[in-house]
Amino acid sequence: MAMAMTKEAAEATEVVYDLQGTLLEACSCGVLCPCWVGEDPDPGTCDAFIAYHFDAGTVRGVDIGGLSLVNVVHIPGNVLIPATWKVAMFVDERATDEQLQALVDAYSGKLGGPLADLAGLVGEVLDVRRSPISHEIRGGAGTLQVGDVVSSEMAPFTSADGTITTLRDSVFSTVPGSPAYVSKASRNTVNLPEFGMVWSFEGRNAIQSDYRITFTEER
Repeated sequence: MAMAMTKEAAEATEVVYDLQGTLLEACSCGVLCPCWVGEDPDPGTCDAFIAYHFDAGTVRGVDIGGLSLVNVVHIPGNVLIPATWKVAMFVDERATDEQLQALVDAYSGKLGGPLADLAGLVGEVLDVRRSPISHEIRGGAGTLQVGDVVSSEMAPFTSADGTITTLRDSVFSTVPGSPAYVSKASRNTVNLPEFGMVWSFEGRNAIQSDYRITFTEER
């Protein structure tokens, strides 16, 4: 009887999305990032990119493993103020139309869950584009290239014994439920003049993560 009830409970829920991969993020703030602990950005505003690579994952049953997505973001004040971010979204050029739509639906908040909470901070999506995206982590150091628009290199901080410095239980996160690795970007360059997003920073804040983000709902 107990086994039958467990089976019925499992059948009563559906995986909306299950995403696993790596995060590369860098911004205009100094090290360490105030936004993750709910404080105002160092310059008063924040210019950033948030880059997700999906080692494995599904969105409404659509396999998106191997793809990447990057949001280039302008935040005009405190990171937690709803509907204030401006975002230009770049989706891996290798994505099929079905995969692209699945990722856009998930990260624009249409499917609910923790990604909808994050999307609630966005006030305007300036554009959604396909682009070649190279998102790599080697020896703990991350590199990102999005066409001729975004270019960055970063590496995490470590303790005296080489353990990666980790940020947990923060009020804000771009990978809800997963720890983040506090990092520094030796280079963070964005060139999107059509949206007023043009910058080049050295030695400023970065975040990396190995994440898993899941959301299920009752049928």
